[in-house]
Amino acid sequence: MLSKDELDSLNKLFEDKEPLEVLKWGIEKFYPKIALACSLQAEDLVILDMLSKVTEKPRVFIIDTGRLHQESYDLIEEIVKKYNIDLRIYFPDYKEVEDLVNKYGINLFYKSVELRKACCEVRKVRPLKRALDGMEAWITGLRREQNFTRGRIRKIEIDEVNGGIIKLNPLADWTWEQVWEYINKNNVPYNKLYDKGYKSIGCVPCTRPVKPWEHPRAGRWWWEQNSDKECGLHYREVK
Repeated sequence: MLSKDELDSLNKLFEDKEPLEVLKWGIEKFYPKIALACSLQAEDLVILDMLSKVTEKPRVFIIDTGRLHQESYDLIEEIVKKYNIDLRIYFPDYKEVEDLVNKYGINLFYKSVELRKACCEVRKVRPLKRALDGMEAWITGLRREQNFTRGRIRKIEIDEVNGGIIKLNPLADWTWEQVWEYINKNNVPYNKLYDKGYKSIGCVPCTRPVKPWEHPRAGRWWWEQNSDKECGLHYREVK
């Protein structure tokens, strides 16, 4: 959809622009075939709030793995009440989940990195494929400082893994402090797990709070050593 030269020019143009400008460009070019992938983390709620100022009815999808925190479900109810959104929730295929857990166990992810990623593949990556079917672009809350695997992301990318559609990362250059400054200033709903020490939120058995001095991603798959701390949704950022 975009040549390499066009992509480079756009990223040069938007690198110093505010996230709202990136979103405006995306909506003008791709709506209604563009949606926010909302993982119910702070960054995604910032983007959702911004989208509500750019378009009348933002398209949003959530992947429910079947093992989310209750606080995450409570947040879904809260954003539905606050924002006028076209929300879609995607679940993993029940047969694939059954086959996986019957073969490897209900908590297979603790056994090896390979099995953990197999679980993520079934519960996250494959539902994402369905959510992106027919889309020309999607929006994420990825930030460069989140993890070493995300340090080189650009605000506008071509997602070759998902059919060459456009992937927007409007908050790529934002800091954690900027995210929370926006949330507090604009009264944005947020996941109450953050009040309990969480800094990166996923499934219940795979997420824990972190100490103030720990890296935010330390709470994800904390039992793993030397893994990339990615689930596969953003595979292209893993180098």
